[in-house]
Amino acid sequence: MLHTVAKLHYEAEMSQVEIAKRLGLSAATISRLLQRARAEGIVRIEVRDLAAPDDLVRALCETLKLKTAAVVETAGGGRLDAIAAPVGELLRQAGLKAGSVLAIGWGRAVRAVVEGSLPDLPGVLTVPATGGMQQHAPHFQVNEFVRRAARAIGGVPQFVHAPYLPSAATRGVLLADPAIADTVALWDRVDAAVVGIGLPHSQNSPDASAATPDEQALADAVGDVLRHYFDARGQITDWEGERRMIAMSAEQLRRAPLVVGVATGENKAAAILGAARAGLVSALVTDTRTAEAVLDAA
Repeated sequence: MLHTVAKLHYEAEMSQVEIAKRLGLSAATISRLLQRARAEGIVRIEVRDLAAPDDLVRALCETLKLKTAAVVETAGGGRLDAIAAPVGELLRQAGLKAGSVLAIGWGRAVRAVVEGSLPDLPGVLTVPATGGMQQHAPHFQVNEFVRRAARAIGGVPQFVHAPYLPSAATRGVLLADPAIADTVALWDRVDAAVVGIGLPHSQNSPDASAATPDEQALADAVGDVLRHYFDARGQITDWEGERRMIAMSAEQLRRAPLVVGVATGENKAAAILGAARAGLVSALVTDTRTAEAVLDAA
């Protein structure tokens, strides 16, 4: 009886009056049974301490082997506009100067960053980290993100006018074009990058993804960075598009001095953890609830 009453109250979220009516008992009896269930250890109630953002930053850097991180406090979690300022501060601390290369990815979080607060970085070359996508949604417009970021920081925009996933036959032709080749060559000397961390396609809403059928079939992938998919251990998942994408490679991301992954939402914990284990991000900007979920997952 103690177990039944506890399950109905704490898991089914029934009131004591509702339980009393269902079981044919008085509300006072139900109250006594719930108190006894707690006293006998059938029910344990835990109030979690709130971790300070600074403590979460230290824990994330240590656990995920990151160079740096920033955690913002948000009342409800997942507010993308709150992450722009800390991303800007990390870029400022990176010491970018005229001629440095800043690569920009795509996604809702990246869009929030380029529309938010970015520091003055005059003369910095701002480039897309990937080719474009034939999608109308605002969070896919990587060349537009580059233009807006360059305007905000006083930088110099460079564009990639080529699809991120061309056919095998046209990829070589596109990369031979001098205008595209000159920008793509900058990926070898990226000083900092801002990239989103994507969810597996099984959790994505239809408008959040431009995935091909091959990408959607990647059952073991827990997330992606620039369409480089990885499993929970951080192993890059091979798929047919990996060899024909026009995007910064996994190795180019790993060689860059600073790659800031931006992501919010507790459902992204596994993806964030996998991205860090894969070495595709070396810094993270997120909110407190997401940070706690990542540390729990680790």
